[in-house]
Amino acid sequence: MQASSDEHAPYQDVLPRSRLMVVAAALVDANGRVLLQQRPEGKTMAGLWEFPGGKVEPGETPEAALVRELEEELGIHTYESCLAPATFASEVLNEAELLLLLYVCRKWTGMPELRHAAAMRWVKPVEMFALPMPPADLPMIGVLDALI
Repeated sequence: MQASSDEHAPYQDVLPRSRLMVVAAALVDANGRVLLQQRPEGKTMAGLWEFPGGKVEPGETPEAALVRELEEELGIHTYESCLAPATFASEVLNEAELLLLLYVCRKWTGMPELRHAAAMRWVKPVEMFALPMPPADLPMIGVLDALI
């Protein structure tokens, strides 16, 4: 039996979306707490708590992007070898498809400082369920709770 050309018709009207790859770190301290930062006023999803990180630039690997973002956002330094892939999530945001890659990092140098966020705090993964977080971050909480 041959598939008719109408079988795939519903997909013909779907416009291709651009893809946005974002990396984030679950920085884990010696007490099993994870650093979250709060999105500042004036930004999309202001007031929500999120993992530090940012966009992967063209030509950059996800790990190199995360090392760069942690230096820019928190003033800390780590190495690509200190980043362990944990999980990922995807979300449709306006006209783009967001792909969020989460890494666990337990080793870095420097003290995290507030640079681009409204606030930051260390929390146990189970405490994240009570915090307002972006939709793409929510499925990651259970994975972190199991890993840490």
